[in-house]
Amino acid sequence: MSRIDLSINPSGRQQVIERVRDRGFIIPTFAQMKDPTLIPEKILLELNNIGLWDLNPRNLFRITWKNEPVPMGGGFNGVNYIEFPMSLTGTDARIIALVGKWFPTGSHKVGAAFGCLVPRLITGQFDPTTQKAVWPSTGNYCRGGAYDSALLACESIAILPEGMSRERFNWLSNIAGEVIATPGSESNVKEIFDKCWELRRSGEDLMIFNQFDEFGNYLWHYEVTGHAFQEVLARELGPKDAYRGVVLATGSAGTLACGDYLKQLYPSSKIAASEALQCPTLLENGFGEHRIEGIGDKHIPWIHNAKNTDMVIAIDDNAVVNVARLFNEPAGKSILLKHGVPERIVNQLDLLGFSSISNLMSSIKFAKYYELGKNDLVLTTLTDSMELYESRLKEMHESYGLYSELDATAHLARYLQGLSTDHTVELSYVDRRRIHNLKYYTWVEQQGKTYEEIQAQWYDRDYWLQVQTLAPKIDILIDSFNHDVGLI
Repeated sequence: MSRIDLSINPSGRQQVIERVRDRGFIIPTFAQMKDPTLIPEKILLELNNIGLWDLNPRNLFRITWKNEPVPMGGGFNGVNYIEFPMSLTGTDARIIALVGKWFPTGSHKVGAAFGCLVPRLITGQFDPTTQKAVWPSTGNYCRGGAYDSALLACESIAILPEGMSRERFNWLSNIAGEVIATPGSESNVKEIFDKCWELRRSGEDLMIFNQFDEFGNYLWHYEVTGHAFQEVLARELGPKDAYRGVVLATGSAGTLACGDYLKQLYPSSKIAASEALQCPTLLENGFGEHRIEGIGDKHIPWIHNAKNTDMVIAIDDNAVVNVARLFNEPAGKSILLKHGVPERIVNQLDLLGFSSISNLMSSIKFAKYYELGKNDLVLTTLTDSMELYESRLKEMHESYGLYSELDATAHLARYLQGLSTDHTVELSYVDRRRIHNLKYYTWVEQQGKTYEEIQAQWYDRDYWLQVQTLAPKIDILIDSFNHDVGLI
């Protein structure tokens, strides 16, 4: 059976077509998300008068890394990315990050939600006229799902831990039909899964789009994020340069799929997965609670291709919150400028939310571990920006007082330029199998997956390739669906 079910429900599909037509809904293809020059001129003209976060169905075409970085009426340009200088990172290696702020909802997770929703929508398996869409998440994914649901006039349920930032809850309260706050914080994913089972047993007509086991999440990042990184490398790699690897927080593990794509192009490159030191699941089979919002822990996502992961890096969450102050407080910016960080970079550091800071720090550790130099490129992503964490800065003011230049000097030296390679493990074959085997306790014992499939993930060479080939097939179905809707 396909990892993404593309079987057609004819009656359901007709119901969806009628709803989509009423809502003025045109669905972009994977090809258009990779290359917006393929978007019809009519839609490009409409986007001139639409804000990036507006609840307008044409914003589906802004689910791409190539949006013009403006809040209103933007078109498309090259991939949005930033390169961090040695004066900030303390390493000669070139660390380059894709910027997630310039997606609708302010995070690339709206792409993962699209990847999970659209196959079930265009096949008629999900009927937005009768079913509720349930979006379990540690923050940004359920925001993306609620956004897509609102465009469809579909009732939605967003599930996220109660400890997430106020900005997430405030925004969801105006978009989602229902918001459920589960106990705990970022690392309390099982409580989210438990709530999903409770909803299943309630008898309501609903469909749960679980990013942690939905291969649409994996496929979107393999195709769209992978190709975006490929374009960055084509632009940035000089004749003496080498791409060394991609470094990403595990989260739902969807973003790690871009590493699978890049490793097929650059077989010697590596994939490094990072997590919070306070919850060292991959590193030590451990558990705990942490403050790096949105990355989730205490389980291995079903869609994590552990056999293809080369390194695990753990980041102290205390370092992340202090670097957030360094990047955003006036005293911090002043110190960065005094230490030679270019002003244009300092003015862009608010592009990094908490998990983005963790990704940057993990990339620095990766570069230092492998002793990379000025001709070596390391890639990562900035999932969201500080726009979603302003309340956290206020809380830190209340708890720790004013942020001084002395604080900033210490944090720059300790957490960036002086970052060590502690809590970093290069994975052996047995290490990777250990991480993969951790899936059993969550997914087979608790969530209903089969022993045969968890074995296939490890031993069947075609298992992951079968997912990777689905984008063109889905695009054909999208084109057919859009034709039948009749709005193009």
